[in-house]
Amino acid sequence: MNANLILLTLCQGLFFTNNVTFIAINGLVGLSLAPLGWMATLPVMGYVVGGALSTGLVAKSQSLWGRKVSFQLGLAVAFFSALLAAYAAYSHNFWLLVAATVIAGYYSANGQLYRFAAAELAADRFREKAVSLVLAGGLIGAIVGPNLASRTRTLYDTPFLGAYLALGIVALLAMGCMACIRFPAAPARKTGESAGRPLAEIMRQPVFIVAAAAAALSYGVMNLLMAATPLAMQVCGFSFDDAALVLEWHVIGMFAPGFFTGHLIKKFGTLPIMGVGVALNFACIALALSGLELQQFLVALFLLGVGWNFLFTGSTTLALQAWTPVEKDRGQAAINFFVFATMALTSFASGALVTTQGWTWLNVGSLVPVALTAGALIWKAVKQKSVSATSP
Repeated sequence: MNANLILLTLCQGLFFTNNVTFIAINGLVGLSLAPLGWMATLPVMGYVVGGALSTGLVAKSQSLWGRKVSFQLGLAVAFFSALLAAYAAYSHNFWLLVAATVIAGYYSANGQLYRFAAAELAADRFREKAVSLVLAGGLIGAIVGPNLASRTRTLYDTPFLGAYLALGIVALLAMGCMACIRFPAAPARKTGESAGRPLAEIMRQPVFIVAAAAAALSYGVMNLLMAATPLAMQVCGFSFDDAALVLEWHVIGMFAPGFFTGHLIKKFGTLPIMGVGVALNFACIALALSGLELQQFLVALFLLGVGWNFLFTGSTTLALQAWTPVEKDRGQAAINFFVFATMALTSFASGALVTTQGWTWLNVGSLVPVALTAGALIWKAVKQKSVSATSP
């Protein structure tokens, strides 16, 4: 670890503080303001859809102005969107709240690049550990986010107005941390020098296909089951406190392994650790299907979080092999677009499936993306072995 990585880890923690708080309160505020009940989750979806729509803009800003300016621009948007959401809650304007969350998606698209920037702040032989440790900064959000929402919920007469204002302060703190980070200068490109391969060519590489599939599908499965858990537990008669405990351990499972995942990848290789992540996802589903007791929900969601960490950290380090420095902005934007698109789909599908088909069939359906991820890893391992066998 160096000072730059420590500061970026803090920025990652503040980013996830924003994410966790948004997820915790947007649905509740949306429910109180929506003209129709089914619209309540539109502010939650707006954040994800805004992220998907912003990936291209973020890639352009990263290419034009570099990491630091682009990240600071994202944080400025976070500050503005938090104030806009606060005003929407204060004025009881549902559609303004939706618009604020879509705008906030630009910050989300920026924040998703922190993990790639981490690899640039460490020596090549330590980049797996750097990615892993910066992702571990999400633990800050896991602890601060729910407490921030709870403690600021009733600061004003308008519920959660204080929470949105607090997120504005969180954005300012992150801007202060980001201002102190020294990112390496982008490699200078001479006049007439190639800008690298077209995006289509980058995306056709097996390493890109597997990295993108693992990142998107691991996030999709995690989002599908995590979002449905509170609803399923409510149907089973558990209290909100029980559901909060389960989600807390799920988020700990997502980020706590970050302190050692990079070391495991360095020791055993990227694909084996990603394979363990797939196995943990299968174990999560098997446990969820075995019964409806509190401990089964808790352990299943914890395993889901750890499985996500192994797959997402692994996919990030794998993706670094798919592009050259001049190609990184478009390659990273493409992967993040697939992640956001999958999250948008699963955000909508999760509530609909668990309320119409039930918790059991939702878990059975989750076997499909997990199996697809396993298939992608096996395909990459076979191709890798074939290349090794034919190389001199």
